[in-house]
Amino acid sequence: MKMIINTKFVKNLIFSTIFLFSIAAVVAQEEEETSPKFSLSGSIDAYYRANLNAGNGVDAQAPGSSFANLPGFALGMANVVATYEGEKVGFVADLVFGPRGTDAIFASPMYSATGDIVNQLYAYWNVSDAVTLTFGNFNTFLGYEVISPVANFNYSTSYLFSYGPFSHTGLKADFAISDDFSLMLAVMNPTDLTEFNPTGQYAYGLQLGYSGQYANLLIDNGSYEIDYTGGFDLSDSFFLGLNAAYFSGDEDDNIGSFAGVAVYPQLATSDTFTIGLRGEYFTETDFFGAIGSSDADGDASVFAVTLTGSATIGDLIIKPELRLDSTSEDTTFVNGDGEAMSSLSSFVLAAVYSF
Repeated sequence: MKMIINTKFVKNLIFSTIFLFSIAAVVAQEEEETSPKFSLSGSIDAYYRANLNAGNGVDAQAPGSSFANLPGFALGMANVVATYEGEKVGFVADLVFGPRGTDAIFASPMYSATGDIVNQLYAYWNVSDAVTLTFGNFNTFLGYEVISPVANFNYSTSYLFSYGPFSHTGLKADFAISDDFSLMLAVMNPTDLTEFNPTGQYAYGLQLGYSGQYANLLIDNGSYEIDYTGGFDLSDSFFLGLNAAYFSGDEDDNIGSFAGVAVYPQLATSDTFTIGLRGEYFTETDFFGAIGSSDADGDASVFAVTLTGSATIGDLIIKPELRLDSTSEDTTFVNGDGEAMSSLSSFVLAAVYSF
C-alpha cells in the first residue's frame, strides 16, 4: 500500500517540535563552562580478496553488497576525523580517501571541486543534558553496520546496509527522555544528497531507542524504510546483534522494494580474538536491482553467510573472512568456465588500523 504524506505538514510539525523542546531545555539548564578539546582520530584499511568458485581479475565478480569487492590486493580507505568538543557546542569533520570512501559518498560531489572526500561535516549544540541539536551532514541512523570498518565486526557488508541510506544532510534533534529511552527527530535532504538539495523535497527521520534497541523510520519522497537495530550480551563473551528492515519504494518512480533480516552472533575467545558470523536473508521485488538477477516479475532473494575472525594486535585488527552468497536465480554469477551459477564463495583478508 502506498503511503500518502502531507510533507509540508510533517516538516512544520518536526521543526516546531524541535524548536519547542530546545527552548524548554534552554530555560531549564544551568550554565557550566569547560575547556574545549580538539582531537584527531581515524583509520586506514586494506585487503586481499579472491573468489573460490569463480574467476579473479579485472572482470571478477563480487557480492552485490557494498565495499570489499575489488579483486586481489586492494585499498579500502584512509579516514581522518577532526573533532572539536566543547561543553555546549562542537563540530565533526570526517574525511575519507580511497575506494571505500568514494563508494560511501557516491552521490557527491554535485558542486564541490574537492572530490569524494566529505563523509560527515556537522556542528552540534548540547542545548541541555537531555537535548542535542545537530546541523549538517551526518551518517545514517538506520541499520546495524556503518561506513567505517573500525566499527563493523565483519569486513564485508550486508545487503541491508548496502541498500539502505548511507548519509543525510539536515537538522536532527536527539532527546534523552530517561536513562533508558531516547528519541530522535530529523528533517533532511533526500537520502544521500549531502551537498545541497536539488529537488526541493525533504526526507523525515524518526528513531525511538530503549536500552540499546532502536526502532527507526525514514520517509523520503514517497518511499519509506522501517528498521530495527539492536543486540544483546548473552554472556560476558557472547554477543548477539540483530537487524531487520523493510523498504517500500515509490511506485510513481518505479522503485522496487526489499526486506531482510540479519543476525550477528559473536564469541570472544580471548582478550585479543573474537570469531563471529553474519547470517542474512534479503529479498527484493519489482526489479529493485540489488541482487543482480531476478525472475520475470522482478523478484529475487539471497541468503548470505559470512564467517569472520578478528585478531587485535595493539591498534591493528586482522580480519580473515569467508563468505557464501546463494541466490534464488541461477544466472546471478558465472564460474571460471563461463557457466551460470546461483552462488558465489569468496575469501577476504583485511587489515584495519585505527588511531
